[in-house]
Amino acid sequence: MMKHIVMFRRLPGLEHDIELEARLIQWMRDLPEDIDFVRDWKVSANELDRPICWDYLLEASFDDADAVQRYLPHPAHVALITELKTYFEWVAIDYTQDTDRQAA
Repeated sequence: MMKHIVMFRRLPGLEHDIELEARLIQWMRDLPEDIDFVRDWKVSANELDRPICWDYLLEASFDDADAVQRYLPHPAHVALITELKTYFEWVAIDYTQDTDRQAA
């Protein structure tokens, strides 16, 4: 299983646009409806106001790295990213989830 984690925050210097932000986040939450090979998908909002915190977290799962590579250029994902770029910056990490390993 490949995990795809992305953190989002409003671009520096942008005024907070509550309606635009809500529309973008809802679009992000609804994205798996258009991409049938997404396994798990969760979008969470930050709850504490600290300088180190980002505004939103996307946690997604795909079968493997090939599925992530198919997801990135998917037209539904590209359309969303085109709009997100106008309001958010982000960082991402993709990693293989080790399901056989037990937490210590």
